[in-house]
Amino acid sequence: MDLIGKHNIAHRLEKGGLLFAINCVASLSIFFFGYDQGLMSGVNNTPDYYETTMKFGHQDPASGAVVVDNSLLQGGIISIYYLGTLIGCLIGGWTGDKYGRIKTIALGAIWGVFGATLQTTAQNSTWMILARLINGCGTGVLNAIVPVWATETAEHTSRGQFVTIEFTLNIFGVVVAYWIEFGCAYYGNGSGYYQFVWRFPIAFQILPLLVLFGIVWLFPESPRWLAKVGREEEARYILGRLRGETGADMGKAEAEFQDIRNIAQLERQTSRSNSYISMLFGIGSGKLHTGRRVQLVIWLQIFQEWIGIAGVTIYAPTIFRIAGISNETSKWVSGLNYITYTFATLICVFTLDRIGRRWTLYWGSVVQGLSMFLAGGLTKIGTDHSALAKAAQDAGDMATFAAETAKAAPYGNGAVAMIFIFTATFGATWLTVPWLYPAEIFPLEVRAKGNAWGVVGWSIGNGWCTLLLPIIFGALHEKTYYIFGAVNAITIPVVWALYPESNQRTLEEMNLLFASDSIWNWEAERNFAILKEQNPELVQAAERGHSVMDPERRGSVARNMSLDVHALTGKHHEEIGYEKPSLKHG
Repeated sequence: MDLIGKHNIAHRLEKGGLLFAINCVASLSIFFFGYDQGLMSGVNNTPDYYETTMKFGHQDPASGAVVVDNSLLQGGIISIYYLGTLIGCLIGGWTGDKYGRIKTIALGAIWGVFGATLQTTAQNSTWMILARLINGCGTGVLNAIVPVWATETAEHTSRGQFVTIEFTLNIFGVVVAYWIEFGCAYYGNGSGYYQFVWRFPIAFQILPLLVLFGIVWLFPESPRWLAKVGREEEARYILGRLRGETGADMGKAEAEFQDIRNIAQLERQTSRSNSYISMLFGIGSGKLHTGRRVQLVIWLQIFQEWIGIAGVTIYAPTIFRIAGISNETSKWVSGLNYITYTFATLICVFTLDRIGRRWTLYWGSVVQGLSMFLAGGLTKIGTDHSALAKAAQDAGDMATFAAETAKAAPYGNGAVAMIFIFTATFGATWLTVPWLYPAEIFPLEVRAKGNAWGVVGWSIGNGWCTLLLPIIFGALHEKTYYIFGAVNAITIPVVWALYPESNQRTLEEMNLLFASDSIWNWEAERNFAILKEQNPELVQAAERGHSVMDPERRGSVARNMSLDVHALTGKHHEEIGYEKPSLKHG
């Protein structure tokens, strides 16, 4: 294939080997995302950072913990990053749909390098705020496009597993960030009043970004994007390398290629406007209902943050101190919690494509919600006993002090156990699905932009949480856990009623799944079953293993296709009795 560079690995690898290589590159980007997200947990607790450079707090002489004097500034420095990701994802979505997935990944990587460099050299809070805004833009670009590239190359039967493996690396990035910061905390005399303690961990993220920028050019473009823009010869070649062309695999790539061509033609005829504003309000999308899909992915990502993970990830040391654990011990406990978190993501690798997206979210919400309510109650009892112990100590009553301290310990340990259970369950459930779902459900014509809307929801949810959580924890203390528990409970009926299942369905089938005019899941499923029966030429070629296009009709839309169940009425069609399809909104 002369149109694809001679150094492209698609010429040397195929099938599982090529998919594995793509997964490694996508994982490198997701690793950076995790590292960058987990970075501020340790940085926020470095004395030179919060007291000398940013000036939003001071160190408690007794415990060594940070005492925040300006929680708005602390939260603002963290949350401005998510404004950057919001801006960046919109840029990444537009760029990804117009110029391709590979070029957009390279853009995000080099943008991230620039932002990380500015963060590393920040001299004051204003500088850091600007640097985090820029760094967030780079992250937003990558988050908008990498899951799309991954889902568009993976097979539909293992798409969830493919992306879940990447998010194992995401949490591994959080773990690496935490333990690098933990080690750097002992630099010099271990006081934390050294710039290296927080500048080196920030600078470390530049390394994976440079590697990503350097190697992504050697990887194949998404065959679906190539087909969308008319580069069909390249698309067909890459699909052949991804799926195989010999033995039992013969015909798979051709059948999938025809499905992609068919759905691309149908989308262009059905939708009249693909701008972000049109997508948000569903203007001109007809039976594609992109407005509904946008709302679903935005709110799924917002829910992901408000079920509690934003507080656990960024303010983990504070949470453990509320549970009665000392400042020094809380660092070890937080680090171990992140390691457990990483291994828990492997559960999702083996279950997501078996039980589906909806059931994964269900069991996650149940366990997470119970964990948050129990953590709140146990922490309350433990801190009450700790307060009595402190009062007894001040009064010189050491017997009461010892007794109350002993009573507080098991409740504090119980609260910590609930946090471990929460993060492990989140890693096995809610971590991946809100990132996978947006990359699955949007039409090919706007898939990168659609995924960008998911990142918008994540940016809103995360920015909102990180800005408000210092204030909420300061006002409500352990009662903050109850808010997280309540949100988990709310997600169960919401997912049941509004979110159709995407598991074991091809990306091309998603337009049929969302063609119903009703917002309810059961109506979507009923409508999907009818449309799938009416449109055998649209989405079943990959399953049958052969092309359904007549040779003389290649390059045009397949016959009798419609996203309207009322459009095909059974008249004057010599093969299957369907009249000419109507693609208008009905």
